[in-house]
Amino acid sequence: MKDILVKYAGYNLWANERIANLLKGLDSSVLDKEIPSSFNSIRKTVFHIWDAEYIWLQRLQGHSLTGWPSKQYDAETPIDKFLETSQAFKKFVEQLDETDFTGDCIYKNLKGAGYRNPRNEVFQHIFNHSTFHRGQIVTMLRNSGVTELPQTDFIYYTRSK
Repeated sequence: MKDILVKYAGYNLWANERIANLLKGLDSSVLDKEIPSSFNSIRKTVFHIWDAEYIWLQRLQGHSLTGWPSKQYDAETPIDKFLETSQAFKKFVEQLDETDFTGDCIYKNLKGAGYRNPRNEVFQHIFNHSTFHRGQIVTMLRNSGVTELPQTDFIYYTRSK
């Protein structure tokens, strides 16, 4: 289990880096353009990925948050700041023992409701969640006229290693 989840944590960071590197070169008018999606701009979608990864990392470490971390930031926050959390997530996964993946993650959601989920399912959830929203970012970029897009598929990651 650990080998698989370490690979997915590496993939998640790699894919987020590829997206961040592209976004850093774009004007804020593209990043903040309102586009119908789960979150109505590219920046808001990136911040959502960042929030989710940060919140879940905190939960896995035994801390339950009561608010969205990105609320303290604004449009001037560097778009690649969310990579710090992806890097911390990868490092966290790498440092775990095999048995750490079989226990439960006990936490409260942002509204204070308590939950218990197997840790390995939490890891799978967060990596799938980030992949889903990166796909939305790609669609939003295409709708904004950006045509030179990086490959972020898992198979490209495995081929690059």
